[in-house]
Amino acid sequence: MLLWAAVAGICSVGWGQSAGLAGQIEGLLADPVVARAHWGIMVTAMDGSPIYAMNAGQLFQPASNAKLFTTAAALAIMGGGATFETKVMATGIFSGTERLQGNLILVGGGDANLSGRAVPYVAPALRPKAAPGAPALAEPDPLRYLAQMADGIAATGLKVVNGDVVGDDRLFRWEPYAEDWSIDDTVWGYGAPVSALSINDNQLKVTVTPGAAVGTPATVMIDPAAAYYTLDVSGLRTGVAKTGSHVQMERALGSKVLRLYGTIAVDAPPNVEEVAIHDPAEYAAMALKELLEARGIVVSGVARARHLIPDETKGFLEQVKEGVPAGSLGGGIGCAVAADGGSASQVEERVIASHRSAPLAEDVVVTNKVSQNLHAEMLLRDLARRSPTSLCDRGWTIAEGAQVIRAFLTTMVGIDKDDFVFFDGSGLSGHDLVAPRATVRLLRYASTQPWFADWKRSLPVGGEDGSLIERFGKVPLKDHVFAKTGTLGEARALSGYLDCASGKTVIFSIMVGNHMPRSNADREAMDKIVAAIAAAN
Repeated sequence: MLLWAAVAGICSVGWGQSAGLAGQIEGLLADPVVARAHWGIMVTAMDGSPIYAMNAGQLFQPASNAKLFTTAAALAIMGGGATFETKVMATGIFSGTERLQGNLILVGGGDANLSGRAVPYVAPALRPKAAPGAPALAEPDPLRYLAQMADGIAATGLKVVNGDVVGDDRLFRWEPYAEDWSIDDTVWGYGAPVSALSINDNQLKVTVTPGAAVGTPATVMIDPAAAYYTLDVSGLRTGVAKTGSHVQMERALGSKVLRLYGTIAVDAPPNVEEVAIHDPAEYAAMALKELLEARGIVVSGVARARHLIPDETKGFLEQVKEGVPAGSLGGGIGCAVAADGGSASQVEERVIASHRSAPLAEDVVVTNKVSQNLHAEMLLRDLARRSPTSLCDRGWTIAEGAQVIRAFLTTMVGIDKDDFVFFDGSGLSGHDLVAPRATVRLLRYASTQPWFADWKRSLPVGGEDGSLIERFGKVPLKDHVFAKTGTLGEARALSGYLDCASGKTVIFSIMVGNHMPRSNADREAMDKIVAAIAAAN
């Protein structure tokens, strides 16, 4: 029997009779530190029977709760077994196997996991650990899949490329940021630009280590070590002991100069940050070129990117609301992006290396567990292939992906068309809006679908993993909250499934807007509300 003494005495009741639970929640939200925020809550049984609601039809910024909608649509429409292929195409005139007069094209296929990440996702408690006193286990090479493709190219016997290495991400239209993404976010890995050719989550690990003495320069290391950014560290110094780290990093939008300044105490541990890559396709091409040259392949040209620039004149919402026939959602469009054309008959195009991704279901687990923004955005664009306006030669767009998700939610899930609007797939856009009742409707619908097991295992588990590893860490809630978090500015959300005192499971969605900045009081109140719901049912 679970231990519910801390919040016992609340009865499980339905609409119109929820005085106990309602009183508990009203008391929590009457606290002056959270009373002026805007709250929305809905709780139902697994069959949809109502338990409690507050402002359930009003609109809130979902933040990363938006990923619930994106990942559910991806599993329902594309299927958990879907995979994505990244290819290297040689295009030009070959002289035997050793020489190519032409370019190598690294063609992005929408794979979000070209990185060192372990897939399938493993909960922290189950990850291998070094023996006591032994060095920490080495992390996988973030460029390992590019290295494998470089090995494959070398195995063909190719020795000389008289041309360029081109990073081709034209499968997606070049829309690196959705509407209303904060410019502050674009410096960091969690706000990395979106590309069909994404390497290492489109971010670089920047490690700042203090020098040996106060006043000396600090050391900066970048991993992976490709020479992509120019570093300006003239204002970075080692500070006096016990003053901590005060390192700042700045990069103007569109710039490839990363400025680091401030101090890091001589006795401080390294300061580690994830910095976004400005142009992922260009970076991928540069990294592949360096890997080829390390294997003795001479490349005479440069590393460069090839994008498809947007040319749509309609407004975003006008495009999204054009509609998608419900019958088209289960279909698929197979698209191949052309490499370099040529009129001469001797020009060839060969696929000389490739990598196929892990199944989509495993990426959904990564996306929801760690709230990976880039992966959700790539899933949104991958869904665009189901849009009737999508064409293989024009690149899939954000609006087309949002159009497909809208059709899925209104025609298949049965959510009211005015209960949500999405401008992206991750929830980083401040324009995204969702009613708590729409989230609960999605959670209930998902529980009836054949893909539910894959989707539920993608949700963070209270006290165990993902973004809930440090929340609900004690009985009776530990291991009994399965929910997606969301945080954006002064908005917060938590929605999912909750095992209750009776042994029953309920569905809940709690959203808050306009809470006080730089405060966690709303999160603490939210967690107490979860405990009250669990004890009452």
